[in-house]
Amino acid sequence: MGVLFVASSLEVNTEQTKHVATPREENAGQNHNIQIGNKSPEKLQNFKYLGTMVTNQNYMHEEMTSRFNSGNVCFYSMQNLLSSSLLP
Repeated sequence: MGVLFVASSLEVNTEQTKHVATPREENAGQNHNIQIGNKSPEKLQNFKYLGTMVTNQNYMHEEMTSRFNSGNVCFYSMQNLLSSSLLP
């Protein structure tokens, strides 16, 4: 089923547009050949959106790992400050 969108003032940056298809959609035989003009946006396995890792499998494991790693980076970058003898 083809869908046509007509927008008078909408501009899409085709260089920065990407998409993710879930396995449920792929297994249902749905075809996701997205076209913007004559270009097809890049298909991703995962991406970070508003600080949250979004995957095509909808797994939380990657999100939790990403947050854990971010916390470790923050902690170890502040370790000298937190262990300073100048703190009461």
